[in-house]
Parts: sequence; C-alpha cells; structure tokens
Amino acid sequence: MAHRILLAPLVAALLGLSCGVYTFNPAGKSSIQTIAVDRFDNKTTEYDLADRMTDLVIDAFLADGTFKVVSAENADAALSGVLTRYERKPFEYDDNDVVLSYSVTMTFDVALKNPRDNDSDIWRESMVQEGVYLIDSETEQDGQSKAIQRLIVSIINRTTKSW
Repeated sequence: MAHRILLAPLVAALLGLSCGVYTFNPAGKSSIQTIAVDRFDNKTTEYDLADRMTDLVIDAFLADGTFKVVSAENADAALSGVLTRYERKPFEYDDNDVVLSYSVTMTFDVALKNPRDNDSDIWRESMVQEGVYLIDSETEQDGQSKAIQRLIVSIINRTTKSW
C-alpha cells in the first residue's frame, strides 16, 4: 500500500510531462512560410539537366503546398543546388555479357539558406540518386527522369520534414 502512495505522484508527474503540444518539427512551428528556388547550376557536361531539375523542384513545392513559392526578395528561405556529378554505366548484363540496362547516377549539392541572415545555411547536403533504364525499351532520359524524381522527393522531405 505504501508503494502505491509513493508511485501515484510519480506516475501523475510523468503523465503530465507527456501531455503537451505534439509536432513533427523538432524545433516547433517553423517560421518559414515562403521559399524561393534559385536556378540550379550544372558543373557537368550534361546539357539541360539542372534547368529540368529546377523546374521540377518548383513544381513539386507547388504541389506539396507546405510553402508558398515566391521570388528571392520575398522568401523566408532560398533553395539552391549544383549538379556536381553525372555518371552513366552498365547496370545489368545477360549470360553473354551483353548489357541489358544502364544506371544514371546524379549528385547534387543542395542548400537551403536564410536570406535574412546573411544567407546562413538552414541545411546543406550532397544528394545522390540513381535511375536504371532498360536499353531495349527505355532511353537515357528515362533513367535521368527516375533519378531526378528520387532527388526531388529527397529535397522535399529534407526541406519540409526535418527541422
């Protein structure tokens, strides 16, 4: 009986501490409501990939709806990226060592900055994704599109869900 009397206040205190505002954001509600997406840069010889990436990232933010996409002057945060590496290599062979599929691997250095705080980094990350395509039914652009879609999901998740 004495143990119950001693445990009751402890249990009540623990329950009281566990009842609070719950958020997926570790820092609480984000002050970021608007985002600007700068044109991505390309340090590779692959033409047009950075521009495609930029347009698709903007479309993904618009579809996600977490932030309003605005111009850099009006943004709470600015996203930028650089395509730093592009690689295409055989992925799968048949029994006669004939290539069946290729892999396209892209590396983007991506940063989310606070334009109101001397462009200090909110986060910065090197993101690598791969897209595999079959040579008899798909093109290298299909592999690029698969890798880009995975990169976009990583960027959206990192930007909207990890603070």
